[in-house]
Amino acid sequence: MKPIPEDWPRISSSLFYVDAPAAIDWLERAFGFQTRLKVEGADNTIVHAELAYGDGVIMVNSSGRHGLHQSPRLHGGVNTQTLTVYVDDVDAHCAQARAAGADILQEPETKNYGDDWGTNRTYGAQDLEGHRWWFTQRVFTPK
Repeated sequence: MKPIPEDWPRISSSLFYVDAPAAIDWLERAFGFQTRLKVEGADNTIVHAELAYGDGVIMVNSSGRHGLHQSPRLHGGVNTQTLTVYVDDVDAHCAQARAAGADILQEPETKNYGDDWGTNRTYGAQDLEGHRWWFTQRVFTPK
């Protein structure tokens, strides 16, 4: 494989929001993302933003910029993807997200996925425009 750009993961997702500036602020407060780049456009829009969490990066943009990308808010909350993020402490992360107004879809729960995968503690949340997220913590790694 050819090298990827420095400080960029091999796979990244883009999310679209009706109010992308508010979404960026909320994602920082609720889920602990850090904005590393934000390109603002006319009329309070985001042309392109990069938010980091550890070594992962998501891109955030305003809905409808190209006519094809839209927020779940515009479609009754219908999602075509969910995002999974590994965190260090699922329970503390869930409490932070709840305090910021995240809709907790599944309370933190520990599940054993067998000898090959191990055990994870996970919770599910929905952000302010309906994107679905899973946050997970590895609690047992098989040998």
